[in-house]
Amino acid sequence: MRVRGRVRLATFGATFGAMLGAPEATAQLEKMRPPVIVPRFRRDVPAMRGMTIGPIESACHPGVGYGSKAYEATLDELVSWGVNWVSLTPFGRVGNTEGRGVDPTFEASPTANRKNIGLAIDQAHARGLRVLLVPHLWIESGDWRATIHPQGELAWKQWAESYTRFATAWAQVAEKHHADAFAAGVELRSWVTTRHAHSFSDVIRSIRSIYSGILTYSANWDDAEHTLVWGDLDLIGINAFYPLADGPNATPDAMRKRAVGIAGEVRALSERWRKPVFFSEMGYTTRPDPAWKPWEWPEDLGRPVVDEAAQALATASLLGPFIDDESFPGFFVWRTYADPNDVSQEPAWGFSPRGKQAEGVLKNFWRRPWPGEASRWPTIRRD
Repeated sequence: MRVRGRVRLATFGATFGAMLGAPEATAQLEKMRPPVIVPRFRRDVPAMRGMTIGPIESACHPGVGYGSKAYEATLDELVSWGVNWVSLTPFGRVGNTEGRGVDPTFEASPTANRKNIGLAIDQAHARGLRVLLVPHLWIESGDWRATIHPQGELAWKQWAESYTRFATAWAQVAEKHHADAFAAGVELRSWVTTRHAHSFSDVIRSIRSIYSGILTYSANWDDAEHTLVWGDLDLIGINAFYPLADGPNATPDAMRKRAVGIAGEVRALSERWRKPVFFSEMGYTTRPDPAWKPWEWPEDLGRPVVDEAAQALATASLLGPFIDDESFPGFFVWRTYADPNDVSQEPAWGFSPRGKQAEGVLKNFWRRPWPGEASRWPTIRRD
């Protein structure tokens, strides 16, 4: 996922995948499937008709971020759309992919950010919204967080300790303000798909010692199958920026057929681990052919062109088969912002559906009844 100039890659390719231990990870996966942890959510948890609300990513815009009056206006708007969950994404800063540690300062002090997130959770709850708290990493070098790879065992140990401090600080906020779900990490492929995954399991245990709600992790769409820590979690999260086309000018039927195949793969993953799988992020940019290489932003492809119809079609094509699947608990759209009137956070060809044709598509999904909605959180038994 690209965030304000940060580029998300589609895949590492065979060479880099092997370097990170993908074959090794697959072998370990077979050994690590059971035991299954019983999810701590109840059957009355509603299906996730969700929207991610991004922070205001500049200290030049005070008073309009999480916890502000502007943010409350965003919440009210989302309620009117039919949204019932929101995802909040506080950031920590990492210098580069060597992973020397996480700086919890992001546009404001850690104390101020945690206070504002706590208030933002309370404001969402006051409107009947559930909250997923998802701490993210911002890589200053411009690389993707999935490529963080400390050099040597000592460096990995130090990285894990620093990340644990970062994650548990946010877990304390989540517990204090009764956030309904918490993501232990986002797109940490080089960690959770390799022999280093055991130390991320330690991170999860540290979070569980603090936080008593639903615990998940957000895998990238193309490495969820190789993620080794699902057995430690309650819920499988996928950042679902799936390509629905192999090239430009794909037909609607071709995209929908690809989405049906993806739905089958997601269901198989859920059955394999006997846990629900949801989309912790999903969305397409507002450009021609957004379902072809959806991780690439228009300005990286040449002259940007806004295409609302293409964004709406890709969104509808992906979600269609999932809404009809009674085992699918829901999705979070990437994203709108804490100040609904601040257009500086993202260009018109970005991911936000607000004020575009995709907004209407999503309202239709959010507002209408979903088949088997009461059974979308299946009973999961311990072996």
